[in-house]
Amino acid sequence: MINKIIAIQGNHPSKLNPTTDTSVFLAHEIQNKKYKIFYYDPKDLSIINSKVIAKGFFIKFNYSQKKFFKILKKQKLDLSNCKYILIRQDPPFNLEYISTTYILDTIKDKVKIINNPTSIRNISEKLYSAKYQKFMPRTIFTQNIDEIKKFFKTHKKVIIKPIHSYSGNDIHLLDSLNLRFIKKFIKKHDHIMCQKYLYKISKGDKRVFLINGKVCGAISRVPKKGSFLSNMSKGAKPINIELTNIEKRISILIAKNLKKENIFFAGIDFIDQKLNGDINVTSPTGLKTLFDLSGINLAKVFWKELRA
Repeated sequence: MINKIIAIQGNHPSKLNPTTDTSVFLAHEIQNKKYKIFYYDPKDLSIINSKVIAKGFFIKFNYSQKKFFKILKKQKLDLSNCKYILIRQDPPFNLEYISTTYILDTIKDKVKIINNPTSIRNISEKLYSAKYQKFMPRTIFTQNIDEIKKFFKTHKKVIIKPIHSYSGNDIHLLDSLNLRFIKKFIKKHDHIMCQKYLYKISKGDKRVFLINGKVCGAISRVPKKGSFLSNMSKGAKPINIELTNIEKRISILIAKNLKKENIFFAGIDFIDQKLNGDINVTSPTGLKTLFDLSGINLAKVFWKELRA
């Protein structure tokens, strides 16, 4: 009999918001199918005597209770005994993140890991979008000040982002060329992404959910007044939307390409029908929000496609 254990590598449940969190939503769905959920922090992952061991706990999630999770039993677990492992911790995509992918690489032929650890390591969430630049606003990836000056002179209003950050952190809108600030920013982040500012962000972006090479749904996130950040963690409001034909066509192309790269679950974002350059493969979010807005349960689709 196949062991019905699903391990989640993630941030401690006490740090999660059950009303929006995708990891909780996925776990809650599959535990109803009699699977046990084992939860561990990336720092508690080890290789001991050639086995991949995680120190963590079995857990049960319950949306109807004030405390939405209950730790059932703390223990160490040989992760090769699991049916699936979900890599769900928040970036930053730092050396600890990379180390966990190397550790999990050693058992990926024994256990299905979502997303594939080698693929996560190979697909830099922002740099991977360079192959889709014809679908994006004008964008450069650089730490060269002269290139940034030239780009700013052309576009006047520019968004700058670190390549390995997440959740709208350290994203800045420049409407004047502050070289002192830019040099400091580059010193901190090395290569950065510079992108022409799209005014229609005030109407919201669109997050598209890709599962197993298929386009499965989308939501829009409208920035709060005075902000250009569409992340819900930064106060953006989610609304239900449809994709345009252009957005569908681009999404289908990327979904198929990501499947070839062994990426099972991803999120991509559009602003004004243009891909904004974030190909979210490390810990895509938004499934619980889509369910609350539309009643569409992509957690069911996720597990069905995984078992297909």
